[in-house]
Amino acid sequence: MEKFNILTGTAAPMMDDNINTDAIIPTAWIVNVGSDWGRGLFGNWRRGRDGKDLPDFVLNRPKYRDCRILVAGRNFACGSSREEAVWALLGFGIRCVIAPSFGDIFFDSAFKNGLLPVVLPVDRVKQIAASVDAGEQSEMTVDLVRCSLTAPDGTAIAFTVDETRRAPLLQGRDDIDRTLALVSQIEAFQSADKTRRPWIYRS
Repeated sequence: MEKFNILTGTAAPMMDDNINTDAIIPTAWIVNVGSDWGRGLFGNWRRGRDGKDLPDFVLNRPKYRDCRILVAGRNFACGSSREEAVWALLGFGIRCVIAPSFGDIFFDSAFKNGLLPVVLPVDRVKQIAASVDAGEQSEMTVDLVRCSLTAPDGTAIAFTVDETRRAPLLQGRDDIDRTLALVSQIEAFQSADKTRRPWIYRS
């Protein structure tokens, strides 16, 4: 998993509430997209039936085509539990989503895959979205080391992340990496346990 320390990049506003995982990565794109998950991100919203980009969709606008940070509405990524929603965002290049609230399963999957979901009060999120949408500059910085972000207008905003989720992101360690880091302790336990309970290890 790629480390997340400080991210500076283009932010895009998508302030609709209840954007669900089927919208983020439609089922047809899961079946047909192969390994290029970014192509399927908002597949039914980004492209028409002819496969051509729809110019009015936010991520097709020149200003936001290189989006790294998404500013979203309430209950982002609700609905089904598809982990592909996280993969699609990462595949497109988005490493952080800022919203007032998230679907529970998506929120957990995001941390496990290296995507940072930042929860802020709805008024703050609207303020950031307005700053992103104003003028030509939409670049902002998300600093997980200091747990702060800087909006395009220069406003600094603090956020909180549970330390059990923050530390693995900073280190770039997913659940498997964290388990492998304890191999010596696991092997020592198993060795001692074989002496205490040998019957468990008989094939």
